Amino acid sequence: MKSIAHLSSQFNSFLETKTQSKTPNSLYDPVNYILNLGGKRIRPALVLMSAELFDSPTQEALDAALAVEVFHNFSLVHDDIMDAAPKRRGQDTVHEKWDINTGILSGDAMLIWSYQCFENYKPELFYKLVKLFSKTAQEVCVGQQYDMDFEHQDQVKIEAYTEMIRLKTAVLVACAFQMGGILAETSEDNQQKLYDFGQNLGIAFQIQDDLLDAYGNPINFGKQIGGDIIENKKTFLYLKTLELSSVNDHNQLKHLFSIQPGNKNAKIDTVMQIYNRYNVKNEATKLIQSYTEKALEALSKLDLHEEKKTTLKAFAQELMQREV
Repeated sequence: MKSIAHLSSQFNSFLETKTQSKTPNSLYDPVNYILNLGGKRIRPALVLMSAELFDSPTQEALDAALAVEVFHNFSLVHDDIMDAAPKRRGQDTVHEKWDINTGILSGDAMLIWSYQCFENYKPELFYKLVKLFSKTAQEVCVGQQYDMDFEHQDQVKIEAYTEMIRLKTAVLVACAFQMGGILAETSEDNQQKLYDFGQNLGIAFQIQDDLLDAYGNPINFGKQIGGDIIENKKTFLYLKTLELSSVNDHNQLKHLFSIQPGNKNAKIDTVMQIYNRYNVKNEATKLIQSYTEKALEALSKLDLHEEKKTTLKAFAQELMQREV
């Protein structure tokens, strides 16, 4: 089995052949720009990995992997517009470097391109891939809408937040795993287990992101610690603290997440003191472990050689122990 790093490198080499200049430059330069901003390329690597698990050549999975990565980056371009985000991976966002209209249209072109990536597959595989992909794309849109709705809701339950991150983040990870199974033409039961593995791992991954944003090492994490606090994002840490806290702390936390003070560091420090008072770091760690265990349970039921299961298990554990 090839490592995630090797598969990511293989995908990057393939991506380079697909991001050549096209006209009009005003449409395609932003597409190439966002695709070349970097990232760990985990999602496309997962398509390749899951295909290889069932002895399907990774070369044949590259177009599907490209579809997943192009769609992911399309969603980032439009998310950045909706969030009015100035930076992505340390660089100007597409709408900042060009303008909002360019961001919208270039994002639309990426969405169309992601579907075109499946045209190289035989009809029965094309149908299965596009059916899964369309379901996933719609779910990601629903998740994004929930995320925006939460910004204006006074009360958000943890269950609703978990469903939002399942839709916005986890289903695309699940889709990547299942696509590899489809391309390898493994059983539908195996495909479902791959999907379940990826979905639970994706939820754990996002909660881990919440945790790292507040408790990560800023050198390793690569961005400012406390960004979610500054942006008043209702993460698991925030919602769990509201659930556990005293009336005074509950009210103070809600107030802090309704303002944008001049001294952002003071706000972060105060919020972190409240988080620590109720040990929500431990609560998040337990939930991450719970979803990781659900992923591993799905993995255990895969009709697959145990040695290959060990590779997936190691990947899951490495993902949950990351510091970035």
